[in-house]
Amino acid sequence: MRHQNSVFHSITKHIPWHAFARLVEEHGADARVRRLSTKSQLLALLHGQLAGAESLRDIVGALESHAPRLYHLGAARVSRSTLSDANTLRCAEVFTGLFARLVAQALPGLRKKMREPLHLIDSTSFRPSRLSADWARFSATACGVKLHVVHDPDADCPLYAAPSGPKVNDITAAKDMPIDPMATYVFDLGYYDYGWWAKLDAAGCRIVTRLKANTKLSNGVENFAREGSGVLSDRIGRLPQRLSASRKNPFAGPAREVRVRTETGKVLRILSNDLDALVEEIAALYKRRWRIELFFRWVKQTLKIRHFLGRSENSVRIQLAVALIAFLLLRLAHEAQNTVHGLLAFARLVRANLMHRRPIDRLTEPAPSPIRCAAQLNLPLSPC
Repeated sequence: MRHQNSVFHSITKHIPWHAFARLVEEHGADARVRRLSTKSQLLALLHGQLAGAESLRDIVGALESHAPRLYHLGAARVSRSTLSDANTLRCAEVFTGLFARLVAQALPGLRKKMREPLHLIDSTSFRPSRLSADWARFSATACGVKLHVVHDPDADCPLYAAPSGPKVNDITAAKDMPIDPMATYVFDLGYYDYGWWAKLDAAGCRIVTRLKANTKLSNGVENFAREGSGVLSDRIGRLPQRLSASRKNPFAGPAREVRVRTETGKVLRILSNDLDALVEEIAALYKRRWRIELFFRWVKQTLKIRHFLGRSENSVRIQLAVALIAFLLLRLAHEAQNTVHGLLAFARLVRANLMHRRPIDRLTEPAPSPIRCAAQLNLPLSPC
């Protein structure tokens, strides 16, 4: 019987190792390293994410129990103190760069249909321990970390992610995000900035967001709204010309206000710079914003991202980047097989069989018995 790699090996084969090696060399991550290479650090942290490890000791203990199989992964044994030091001191840009490279590699295959790119923007928060108060203090009794994400719901994967301190406004982080020309951007009230909207509009992007209650459109022209569609009104006008007594509004083009009533009876004022699309399409685009909330919930519940393995800012950045890398690897491995349909069910099967030597498309089959394995290899059975 031919050699069969472990499930973990099948998951990590989607990593572009040549690009990772260039990142390591570019940032000098392995310079003067004697014990733990950056590749071994990445594999150890990925194992912790996929196996559900609660601490560094859990990661080290699990890898130690499977030490003979680390050779085929290209990894080495690791101690808790060495892994902790690497997470604290090693350049986090190596892991964030790998995430960006993996997104570029995965996106064409995960996006099923060629359509206008849809980008959902939002942030989610995490609560590190008080030991991280030197950089993540939110109040006298709490610490926090934000993760700002651009999500593609058609590919069901993040396109961009950047952590920040708890007091960084969402719009401040959004201004550092790259703009994808001609894409559709959907976001909520946390990104209320006319100057940023103007940059998106100048890049040919379609904007779908909400209007604040005190923002009124001037010179409005009422369009026909079909009865029974849930759309209360459809108007085209202009935003206020001045933001204050001394600042001119940079978003000078016409804008569209669509008022819709949700299932709960709440009335939403949706703004868009698309004047030609069907009003139902604008409302449906804003409704899809909740897909990024589902992504946040999936990651928090499935991966080990709520409890941090280190207290330093660098270690938190590395852990968040590795968690997103683990999600992309699960998505790629899930797409490569046809046995398990749901991603959550697939992730659970991967966790249960992570270091077992089984094909990735046979995780639902019963594990072969020792008698069957011995017969296939023509080996004598050991006495009981």
